Amino acid sequence: MEHQPPHRPLHPTLSARYSAIRWVWFDIDDTIVNFTQNSRTAMAAVYEQTPLLQDLFADTAAWIECYEHYNRMLWEQYNHGKIDSDFLRVERFVAPLREAGCDPDLAVETARTLDPLYLNILAECPAKIDGINYLMDILVERGYHIGVLSNGFRGIQEKKLATAGVDNSVECIVLSEDINVTKPDRQIFDHAMKMAGNLNPEAHLMIGDNHFTDIVGAVNAGWLAIHLDPERHYEGTFRHNVTRVDSLSQVADFLPQIDHF
Repeated sequence: MEHQPPHRPLHPTLSARYSAIRWVWFDIDDTIVNFTQNSRTAMAAVYEQTPLLQDLFADTAAWIECYEHYNRMLWEQYNHGKIDSDFLRVERFVAPLREAGCDPDLAVETARTLDPLYLNILAECPAKIDGINYLMDILVERGYHIGVLSNGFRGIQEKKLATAGVDNSVECIVLSEDINVTKPDRQIFDHAMKMAGNLNPEAHLMIGDNHFTDIVGAVNAGWLAIHLDPERHYEGTFRHNVTRVDSLSQVADFLPQIDHF
């Protein structure tokens, strides 16, 4: 069962800042679900089920380290609009296989098998960010609409939400593949407002872990933003309309009850 923090009074200054918010949007990976932990669990399972990987890599750790190296680089390119999702999903497997000495044609063939295997396992991995269910319950009680805004792939992201037990709280899911535009491009934030039926940027709040895609993107779209940054990598570097938190449960201290008239 998820830890339930004790009830705390609202922070007066910050609750005033967020008084116009009606829609609260969440990133998924490493904001709702613990993507890092789940991905490594899934990668270990892929290694155990794939003899070729066991031939090419000394152990699970070597395989995961090589995969993550290329995956990070490719996601950065994807987030900057330099590659498309189809290329990313195949190349993140092809590149480590090639590095390990795999025949190029076999690498491509194997990658097309590993991609759905990995994603299906990943979607079923249960680790999530502590406090997410508590926070969403509080937001629903206080009258907020909840949305998801992600650069991930629809079928897998929807399964992740279900596995995390938050799918019933989410009213709107907006993904980059819907309009072929990725965060931080303002177009996807504008699209989210249209989907929500509320075109006032001041009514929207983005909660995310990624400084570039989530926070910079939201601020440039005119939204408020809360940066989930437990390691404090970006403390003190944001403008006035960004709040940094160590944990999701802290967000409940900022958002007041909405009075519906």
